[in-house]
Amino acid sequence: MDQPLWRWDATAVAAAIRTRKISSREATQAVLGRLEAVNPKLNAVTVVLAEQALAAADRADAALRRGEAPGLLHGVPVTVKENIDQEGQATANGVVAFKDVIAATDSPPVAAWRRAGAVIVGRTNTPAFSLRWHTDNDLRGRTFNPWHRDRTPGGSSGGCAAALAAGIAPLGHGNDLGGSVRYPAYCCGVAGIRPTLGRIAAYNATVAEERPVGTQLMSVQGPLARRVADVRLGLAAMSTRDPRDPWWAPAPLEGPPVTRPIRVALTVDPSRQGVHPDVAAAVRAAGAALADAGYAVEEVEPPDVAGVATCWSTIVINELRHVTQPYIRKHGGVDINKSLDFTLAGTADVDLLGYMKALGERSKHVRGWMLFLERYPLVVGPVSTEPPFQVGFDTTTAERSREVSRAQRLLVAVNLLGLPAVAVPAGRAGGLPMGVQIIGSRYREDLCLDAAEVVEARHGLPTPIDPAP
Repeated sequence: MDQPLWRWDATAVAAAIRTRKISSREATQAVLGRLEAVNPKLNAVTVVLAEQALAAADRADAALRRGEAPGLLHGVPVTVKENIDQEGQATANGVVAFKDVIAATDSPPVAAWRRAGAVIVGRTNTPAFSLRWHTDNDLRGRTFNPWHRDRTPGGSSGGCAAALAAGIAPLGHGNDLGGSVRYPAYCCGVAGIRPTLGRIAAYNATVAEERPVGTQLMSVQGPLARRVADVRLGLAAMSTRDPRDPWWAPAPLEGPPVTRPIRVALTVDPSRQGVHPDVAAAVRAAGAALADAGYAVEEVEPPDVAGVATCWSTIVINELRHVTQPYIRKHGGVDINKSLDFTLAGTADVDLLGYMKALGERSKHVRGWMLFLERYPLVVGPVSTEPPFQVGFDTTTAERSREVSRAQRLLVAVNLLGLPAVAVPAGRAGGLPMGVQIIGSRYREDLCLDAAEVVEARHGLPTPIDPAP
């Protein structure tokens, strides 16, 4: 390849290192050079680990010289989000009070990628408590969208997505409770996967209390990358067993064959609550690409997206209200507290009986979707029904906050259902990235990724890009 190494995809870097065409040190130095050049314009990487990364790269190169078998990510530079444990680093989670909470061990995703040979070049930014769809906090500051500085890079994995889009490492770690992998991927024009609950192990030893049960059911770890093939590679490397997570399941990465042509339910305006014309056009363009590739695409509504999203809010926002709120009020800054005010105002407070009923209702929604996915193994729809939001969208007015929640209805619905979904670029409109999410049945990440590669081949974006002025 004639391109500089920081532009290479993770699969290409891994193959070239494995065959000794390049060294891990060369790849790592190239990424660190790009980081130094563009990160001041983005504030995507908050902790640069240059010395440790070069030492890890040298160990990877030495292992190959000794004839050791390489892992899936042997010598590949990656980033890790600042809200999971990485040995020797602060699990700051965008909170000033947590800046000295130093992890003694790696969380399962970090440990898995290290075993696969990955080289961690830095930690990426996240909103305070990782609880906004915009990445900004009092500890690290705001992350900028490489495409347009007045638009959000998304959240909570906004630092990861912005770094990828600008060429800082070809692969990054994220996590997703309410769209925190898929929404930043959408905003920054990259790809990312929210896997099935149990696919990737998770655990933070630095957290003193276990998370509420709804959050446990709906939060997952997942990789982001510029290319779908790299997402697939990162997922495979991250999906290994870890006994610290009781939800982890030994599910194969490839499922049994499904009837061809694969039927796809295309939902342009989920629950008929409104969609921006540019978003609708992107969803239909993705559907057309799949139809041309032999999928059987129909515009048909999946079950009760609005009801599923409401159930998500009832569970997650009330856990936030009654469990997490005291910590945010004590340690959070002005913006996270203002966003929290609007979020809580938009969701009714429920008592224990109402919370238990909502958890029970979740099973009804999951059952309805599982039956629907028997007929339509894939659902393709918006990540958000609006283009990437202008900065300030969640701290302006309560009405705007409610509009944002409606726009994210299919995004959060997937979390309640515990299903896999891939966010993939689907062109541009008005200079901004467009994208769709491709949703599948439990543990059918393979079908989602296959379809995402089709959409990417037709409508992928030319990342990495130089940050917008």
